[in-house]
This record gives sequence, C-alpha cells and structure tokens, in this order.
Amino acid sequence: MIPLTLAEVATAVDGRLVGADPDARVTGTVEFDSRKVSRGGLFVAFPGERVDGHDYAAGAISSGAVAVLGTREVPGVPMVLVGDALDAMGRLARAVVDRLPGLTVIGLTGSSGKTTTKDLIAQVAVRLGPTVAPPGSFNNELGHPYTALQATPETRFLVMEKGARGVGHVRYLCDVVPPRISVVLNVGVAHLGEFGSVEAIALAKGELVEALPSDGLAVLNADDPRVDAMSTRTQARVVRYGESERADVRAVDVTLDGRGRPSYTLVTPEGSAPVRLGLTGRHQVSNSLAAAAVGRELGLPLPDLAAALNELGLVSTRRMDVFERPDGVTVIDDSYNANPASTGVALRALASMRGEGRTVAVLGYMAELGDFELQGHQQVGRLAAELGVDRLLVVGEPAAPIHEGATAVGNWGGESVLLSDQAAAVEVLRSELRPGDVVLVKGSRYRTWEVADALRADAREGATEGGAA
Repeated sequence: MIPLTLAEVATAVDGRLVGADPDARVTGTVEFDSRKVSRGGLFVAFPGERVDGHDYAAGAISSGAVAVLGTREVPGVPMVLVGDALDAMGRLARAVVDRLPGLTVIGLTGSSGKTTTKDLIAQVAVRLGPTVAPPGSFNNELGHPYTALQATPETRFLVMEKGARGVGHVRYLCDVVPPRISVVLNVGVAHLGEFGSVEAIALAKGELVEALPSDGLAVLNADDPRVDAMSTRTQARVVRYGESERADVRAVDVTLDGRGRPSYTLVTPEGSAPVRLGLTGRHQVSNSLAAAAVGRELGLPLPDLAAALNELGLVSTRRMDVFERPDGVTVIDDSYNANPASTGVALRALASMRGEGRTVAVLGYMAELGDFELQGHQQVGRLAAELGVDRLLVVGEPAAPIHEGATAVGNWGGESVLLSDQAAAVEVLRSELRPGDVVLVKGSRYRTWEVADALRADAREGATEGGAA
C-alpha cells in the first residue's frame, strides 16, 4: 500500500482513532490474516461467530502492525474504529487508488475463465510496467479491496477480477475500484441459481462497462452475442476480440497440437503475427485474445505482443494444469471449480489430446445452477459421450445426472461409472490407468481436487521409486 498516516487512514474509512498516534505511518501491507502481518502494516479485524479477528489484534501489533482496523476496542491496542470493517476496507482501497493518478485499472468479468484471463492480461501488462494481479480468485467484496491495497506508487497496472452473485455486485466493486479498461469475457449459466436467469447474469456482467468513464475502454468478446450487445451500455470506446470477422483483434487458422495447445494467426489493425500458445485447450484462444486486445491498447507493438502471447503460462492453480506422470499417464487438473460451460471446454480439450491410450474424465458436481441443475449435468454427460470419452467416472450422488446423460447416448462406445466419493475414484484410477491414458479432473469445490492430488502424489512416488532403481 502507499504510505499513509493513521490520521489519513481514519479519514479515508470514516473512522476514529483510539489509543493510536495520528502521525504514525502505515508503510507495510494491509492484512486480515494476522499470520501475514509485517512490520509497518495494518491489520483488519473482522468479527465472527467462530473466529474473531479482534482476538488476534494484540498479536498483530507484536508482529509489527502499526494499528488495527476493527469494530470494537481492544485494550492496549492502537485502533482505527469503524462500524463495518469490510466497508472500511473498500473505502481505504478507493482512497489508495484515487491517490495513484498514473495507475491504470483493468477490470474483467465473465461466467468462466476470469482468473485465467486475469493472469494472462497481467503477464502481458507487466512487459510495460509494474503490475499487481495476485494469483487466485480475489474477486469478491473482500478480495477486491485486498488486491487494490497491494498497489504502490510504482504500480502502473492493477488487474482486477470481478465476481458477482447477483445484480449490483459488479457495480459495487467498480465503486470501490473504478476501472479504466473493462473486459467482458462471456455470459453463461454459472451461478444461475443465484441470479435466476441468464438475462440477469448479462445485466450484472454489463455493469462493468457501465462503470467506465467516457474516455475509458470496453474490451468485448465479439463471439458472444450477449457480450457484444453490451457496447450499447457504455459511452466508452469499444474494442472487440474473437474469431468473428467483426473483431478488431482476431484469431484465424486455429490449430491444436497433440497436447491440445492452440496455434493461430493473430490479426490486428496493425498487421498479423503467428502465435503458439503454451496453454492447453482451444478456449485459451479466446482468453489470449482478450489479453492481446488489452496489451495492444496499452501500447505493446505487434511483434512484442505476439512474443508475450507465446510466453504465456499458468499462474493460478488447478486451472487446466497439465502434467505428465512417469508411468506415461497425462493428467489435466482443472479441479478448481466447474460449470457446464467450463466443463464443456475442458472435455473438448481432453478429446483433442487423445493419443494411443484412452481418455478418462473424472467429473464432480457443479454447484449453483438452480433450476438448470438437472439439465446442466445431463448436458455435460451427453457431451462427454458425444466427444467419445472412453471412460467417465462420475463422483458423488449429486452428480448422478452426468452419468444419466452419458448413458442415454445410445451409440457411445465408452463407459460411465457412478462412484460414491473421491476415494472410490482414486481407487478405480489406480487400478485401471495405463501408459498413454489422458485423465481430466473437473468439478465444483466439493473436494474433486483430492483426485488430482492423489494422481500427483502417485506421480511423485513413481518418480522416486524410478530414481532409486
């Protein structure tokens, strides 16, 4: 964070100082985990029924924090007292961003691909200057200000992922950290249970372009009609990306190699250049084009832009992370989260990587789909069968409609098995996998990642045994 006195902090958050020196300066980071507090930092204490941050306030001061931002006094602890710590954290983030006139805030949203694309944009932007975009999905009311507060006077680009559980959420995040560039990736059925309709999802995602100033920039996916239509919801300049002929930044002649990694020709108003991605999945073409559109607008010349795309890599974990095991089995760990759209692109990536062995999909429950839950799971199962996946392991009774959808495809030559839990899936995989097989692990946050971790652990053990031999 930029250096601020406690008096300035109190003014920014509409708080009052208790037992604190108004001239003391916050020179470190702002943390809500007391274990991460460093000298000169500010600790934010959130009240809670099970864990109350105020109980750790004294320890944070002992670790070097200048003060604690909280909602009740703690004896002997210098405090910035506020009514709502989360709201105060947002106010502080806004105050910091407003004091950085040389900062370009890049916001992005979408039903899927947000975190990966945020990472790609950051890898392009950092070629032009210091960039803040921490790994992972810090995209809610807490993660958003926490990310913004990592900006310093040297930071030139702040890349912000914006999630939403309802209409108005993106607008609130934009009030906390106003974007100069807004990127909208897609509109799908993720979180449909919370929004109620796809139209509501589109309304919420479009709040990101509505928040732009007139001299800002909206970067829209020309291949998604709902996103493309958002051009009417902003006074800012619009740039489109995609494979559509209407796109300003396009990909043509897309091909995939044996590992499912795309190559294409990048076409821009300045010319064209070949691109060969090191990322797995055809959907990475669209993600990388979003990053290319932003990089071009930031001023990266075409040769440098193509070079940046060629060097893109994974930053956040469990997102199309492909690894090879010593026994010849390839694993695609995409277990961080799942919805029908993201599972569909992962299944297509699996199918594109078919070699001499079999393709195996380990799929878990997809959450927050509301009335679309049954249909969404069945669609995924049908797609797996239509793509010719050889073996489908469906984990957990809530995911049973995936199994039903797959087995309903009469001409499918593969097999689906409904398993009780992750341990059962691991047991089946250990007994059946053989060299040349490709395994996809995908599901919402219901411990499906345990399957991927077991496959990693087996790989490490195999490598150790191989080395000892």
